[in-house]
Amino acid sequence: MKLLYQPYVVEEVEIPENVDVKIEDPAKVTVTGPKGTLIKDFSHAKVSIKKENSKVTVESHIKGKRGKSICGTIASHIKNMIKGVTEGFVYKLKIIYSHFPMNVKVEGNRVVIENFRGEKEKRVAKIIGNVKVRVEGDDVIVEGIDLEEVSQTAANIEQATKTKGYDPRVFMDGIFIYERKGKSIV
Repeated sequence: MKLLYQPYVVEEVEIPENVDVKIEDPAKVTVTGPKGTLIKDFSHAKVSIKKENSKVTVESHIKGKRGKSICGTIASHIKNMIKGVTEGFVYKLKIIYSHFPMNVKVEGNRVVIENFRGEKEKRVAKIIGNVKVRVEGDDVIVEGIDLEEVSQTAANIEQATKTKGYDPRVFMDGIFIYERKGKSIV
């Protein structure tokens, strides 16, 4: 008697025509599109990923809510990878100051913020991965194809100007995210 091992949860992701998806090993996904290529390794999750025609199927062999959440999370990551290589992601941040004019510059793989609240020391935010950051007037624009890298870089810039011990109603100086284009699927 032969027993078949059936998956408990199955999620499917549609693949657009201009996108190519390759699955290597048990869970290494490569997505190629007009804007570039993204590679992610999902071997840490207990799922199996398969490509059938124009769909990617994510199967979990864990019962209950945990299996469903893992399966849904991996499917959302793949959807975001597809969206990134077709449309890309853009975060816009606004430079706001009331007393001391801030100077924001991009130097290599970091964003340097000078004269924040009149401080002598520079504040530095790290640019993650292959993300492009540019400063246009009072706007900082963060662009890229990997949602995690773009959002983490924007968060690093926002966190670099965060201060404790000041009333936010009076001291509103800082750099804040105000717009996201190409939002995540989730």
